[in-house]
Amino acid sequence: MTTGKYDALKLDNQLCFPLYACSREVVKRYTPYLDKLGLTYTQYVTMMVMWEHGSLTVKAAGEYLHLDSGTLTPLFKKLEEKGLVSRTRSKEDERNLIVSLTKKGEALRDQALDIPGQLSNCIDMEPEKTRQLYALLRELLDKLS
Repeated sequence: MTTGKYDALKLDNQLCFPLYACSREVVKRYTPYLDKLGLTYTQYVTMMVMWEHGSLTVKAAGEYLHLDSGTLTPLFKKLEEKGLVSRTRSKEDERNLIVSLTKKGEALRDQALDIPGQLSNCIDMEPEKTRQLYALLRELLDKLS
């Protein structure tokens, strides 16, 4: 194949591709652990936000997760069907939907406690490199947001 003016279109020259491929591979590593909890990866990261905050608006959850309400509404509905969260309208402003952990949702936290450690065992990377990668990805995410 030719080089030159089309180099910008080479897959190996795209920052987005290794990010995309790594993301898929990391999520794949989570799957066996999350299957035991009955959660998808997106539900898991949503539950992590819920475990951290206990109760928050859909809008606030979207800011933490970088997801829009069109994605979060069915996600929270599914988590509510599983009995992990409850959804109620704010008394101050009925336009705001507040999501709160249920007792079952709180209990699931203990079952998920060992997942981060299990994942770090699956990814053979030195802790310092992992911290550096995290810092760079966080910086990139902040610049893109």
